[in-house]
Amino acid sequence: MRSGFDLMSFPCVYTFKVFGHHNDRFCDRVRDVIGATVGTVPLDSVKVRESEHGKYVCVSVLAEVRDREQLERIYADLNQHDEVLLCL
Repeated sequence: MRSGFDLMSFPCVYTFKVFGHHNDRFCDRVRDVIGATVGTVPLDSVKVRESEHGKYVCVSVLAEVRDREQLERIYADLNQHDEVLLCL
């Protein structure tokens, strides 16, 4: 069975969507986790959207990814983070 990653061409600019509980540190932590693999993530590559009642937040990050292994490493690192509820 093929994954969606198999259909991608690398390198590419990829959008990570990361959901978590709204707090003052969540966006920076997501940037740090992704940046640990791809290098510094500029602020203009990040979009933050709060849920209707402000309890949750979605952080969208555009980052250049070299290959499938790098993409999988970022997802693994994000999913290990305690504050992350869901990654798309």
